[in-house]
Amino acid sequence: MAVKIPRTPAREQDPAVRAANFDEVCYGYSAEEAMLEASRCIQCKKPSCIEACPVSVKIPQFIHAALSGSFAEAARIIAQDSSLPAVCGRVCPQETQCEGACILGVKGEPVNIGKLERFVADWSMSSNLNLTEKAAPNGRRVAVVGSGPAGLACASDLAKMGYSVKIFEALHRAGGVLEYGIPEFRLPKERVVKREVDNVRKLGVEIETNVVVGRTVTIDCLMKDEKFDAVFIGSGAGLPKFMGIPGENLNGVVSANEFLTRANLMKAYDSRYDTPIYVGKRVAVVGGGNVAMDAARTAKRLGAEVCVVYRRSEKELPARVEEVHHAREEGIAFRMLTNPVAVLGTDSGWVRGLRCVRMELGDPDASGRRSPVEVKGSEFDVDTDVVVMSLGTSPNPLISSTTPGLESNRRGCLVATETGATTRAGVFAGGDTVTGAATVILAMGAGRAAAKAIDEYVRST
Repeated sequence: MAVKIPRTPAREQDPAVRAANFDEVCYGYSAEEAMLEASRCIQCKKPSCIEACPVSVKIPQFIHAALSGSFAEAARIIAQDSSLPAVCGRVCPQETQCEGACILGVKGEPVNIGKLERFVADWSMSSNLNLTEKAAPNGRRVAVVGSGPAGLACASDLAKMGYSVKIFEALHRAGGVLEYGIPEFRLPKERVVKREVDNVRKLGVEIETNVVVGRTVTIDCLMKDEKFDAVFIGSGAGLPKFMGIPGENLNGVVSANEFLTRANLMKAYDSRYDTPIYVGKRVAVVGGGNVAMDAARTAKRLGAEVCVVYRRSEKELPARVEEVHHAREEGIAFRMLTNPVAVLGTDSGWVRGLRCVRMELGDPDASGRRSPVEVKGSEFDVDTDVVVMSLGTSPNPLISSTTPGLESNRRGCLVATETGATTRAGVFAGGDTVTGAATVILAMGAGRAAAKAIDEYVRST
């Protein structure tokens, strides 16, 4: 009987140390560790991990290459399907996707596919490996709105097909949610995001920042005046949601979107930047997703005492298990089965506390999770200086409101088919602007699907 090799752990910063800095938490694998972990893959004849990957990375093949130390070949295999491997290796929910489908996980621990992808991508970047293979120019032009995961994936695939692609980004740096939404300690900006974006640029993709499509320029202008053959909208979902409870207009109540944008994109955590951000001594983060964990862990690093307030139990937390584990290690408290009903303020208009009620779980809702029900007479107050609302986001209606024939649904998301085709001919969309806030890898999958559909559309016109 073959000896089972235990899963190779990835080295991490000590929790007590990392809770006070913004350096990356996980150090990743060394070459020896990566090869050892790669040796655990049994090379299934019908690899379900590929089917579970939204961009269909050829996982067994790249792992086989890594096993023999052929890291350049492994990187080339990944590059066939993913334009952001160093990002995906860090922030993808592998446990519910590729690793969740790994056969080794049935009776033990799955292959650590995410950490292997990260190692190969990091090795590729440090080795300055050129992965910019593409077809000859075909003379056709496509505009991409938004430089987040969906836009970058779509632009990358189209460029490889020979299209001239130009991305229009509203902010001053490319990367979308990778830049403004995910903290430095999970996704380093200069070392990872910028270099991944630069790899897309090396394919010939042009990126113009500080352009607000729908205001600076419209979709009609791009198609009629600038003569783009098609447009892909990957503008994300940046409009934050609030609870609608008393006191939400007090100073010290902020959306997770704004809080993280100030800390990440505007570098408020860095004393060399004069970016205002207020955390006080105590921060309460309302919500239980990955964004809530990011906000809580950021506030902790900015010096606050932090608690996460969530209306369901820990079993129902939508955040990745790894992120919750890291948050707990770093000293963040969790108030489960707790729901805010009002924000309390001082006479001068600043937050002083959060009035909450205790909850219990009832019958499952439409999503299959048990619905939280208020326990009558259970009100209590939580002392806090800042309340960060992390309740999800929806797309900004600017593009849909300035583009005739482009339909959106009641949630403000653009209406599009699985291939990304919208209700407007020649206009495609994908990622969070269609689904609402989701994951990086799902947005990339939508971008790739749209690139294929755009190619078919342009060839037919």
